[in-house]
Amino acid sequence: MRDETRLTFKEMCAKFDVTPRTLRYYEYIELLSPDREGRTRFYGARERARMELILRGRSFGFALEDIRQWLLIYEKDGTKAQMRAWVEMANGQLEELAQQLSQLEQAHSELTRLRDETLEALGEKA
Repeated sequence: MRDETRLTFKEMCAKFDVTPRTLRYYEYIELLSPDREGRTRFYGARERARMELILRGRSFGFALEDIRQWLLIYEKDGTKAQMRAWVEMANGQLEELAQQLSQLEQAHSELTRLRDETLEALGEKA
């Protein structure tokens, strides 16, 4: 009988809505290290928690290498070092997102202006 706290490769892909290629890549770059029994991979609580952190980090725009380094810090230096590293990474990413937001606001404003000018030239209103 299979241990219900572990997921197979297929179950892991389904649970986190990732492709097999993505899951294999995360293993290749050492973000995940599933247990192996023969050719079968099993993902326990540790790997599932890491996957949640990886996906959360990706949703914030962090590079996989940054996420990998952060996870390594946690394993080697404990939670305070991890939190310091996280704050530094978050500060950098917040700056990047602020720049992207500013660029998007400028593009939005410019596109709105050009659309309105075009509608005015057509004799129509926005």
